[in-house]
Amino acid sequence: MPLWSRSTRRRPPDRRPFCLVPPKSFIHQKISAIACAALIAISATSFGQWKPAVAGWQYEFPRDHGNHPDFKTEWWYFTGNLESSDGRPFGYQLTFFRQGVIPPGESTPDSEFVTRDVKFAHFAVSDISRKEFHHFQKLSRGAFGEAGFEESSRLAWIQNWECRITGENSFRLMAADGNIAIDLTLDSEKPPVIHGADGVSQKAEGTGRASHYYSLTRLATTGTLRIKDEQIAVKGLSWFDHEWATNQLAENQTGWDWLSLQLSDGSELMLFQIRTKDGGRDRFSSGTFIDRSGQSQRISDSDFVLEPTETWTSPDSKAKYPTAWRIRISKLALDLTVEAAFPGQELNSEPFAYWEGSVATSGTRESEKVTGRGYLEMTGYAGRIVGLQAK
Repeated sequence: MPLWSRSTRRRPPDRRPFCLVPPKSFIHQKISAIACAALIAISATSFGQWKPAVAGWQYEFPRDHGNHPDFKTEWWYFTGNLESSDGRPFGYQLTFFRQGVIPPGESTPDSEFVTRDVKFAHFAVSDISRKEFHHFQKLSRGAFGEAGFEESSRLAWIQNWECRITGENSFRLMAADGNIAIDLTLDSEKPPVIHGADGVSQKAEGTGRASHYYSLTRLATTGTLRIKDEQIAVKGLSWFDHEWATNQLAENQTGWDWLSLQLSDGSELMLFQIRTKDGGRDRFSSGTFIDRSGQSQRISDSDFVLEPTETWTSPDSKAKYPTAWRIRISKLALDLTVEAAFPGQELNSEPFAYWEGSVATSGTRESEKVTGRGYLEMTGYAGRIVGLQAK
């Protein structure tokens, strides 16, 4: 459930629409993908022609793995925990974003320099035993084919980072930056899980302040990971989130904490809590529990307790992140502790910072001991949210 925010300490970027800037001029700007999203949020003032996420969406696969250009914002988000043959642990993230600039139906000049959206991506690898975190960003207009969505088997790509669809719920991920690279094959062990109610995951009060949101919660993963001069064969489990929307969040919402957990009993759990300016939790916080057979159960705000138990202060952004949590869900007889694999998994790229990293969990479910691995994302601790705020 990725999100972007922007540090309040820096001046807003140039407000010219990216769709009018030649490709090399902005690629050479050392501006983060998050700053790009912030720019678009400022410059694109009309939301009326974008389609809102409302109840009644009929999901169809593999169709809905693809692009939904009638909505302003969309992402394809992969995370996973992997191991080498000798048990060395790693985490990874590869996420492709689409941010609309020109609404559907609006006419544009006939020019290759005009594009209807901006494409950007994040790539990160956590070398857990060495406590080393490597992260990268790319952004592009894609006007000359260097980035895009749904071309033959390519579901999403930006230069040499790409996701290919290889089956109804199967994918190949490839990304390389300097001496860090992944080449992974993912095959889902369960069908897609739809989050929320009646086809929407509500994020705030009001029609359309929601997203269409589903996950593949347990993807068997094999492939190779390169770190510097090491070429490492790995295997493990991945998680895929796909979400599309137009304007989700309300002005009083400051960020969110999101967890995906894959448990040793074959079940999975997704939870997110949306934090408010008064220090509370928004009532639209929610989640989904998926049992071993793939059957899902909705978790409402009143069903769960999510309490931070330990914090870490980033030496770079100075943000204080909760890096250990306790989860209690009485209706599932579930009591878990969650801890970061190591604290320093902050994606800190000027002017943007958020925490996204591998976690381990242990506890009990229905009086039986369980363990597991997963991913934790925390936004809004180093700056305000930009890009998904309701207009």
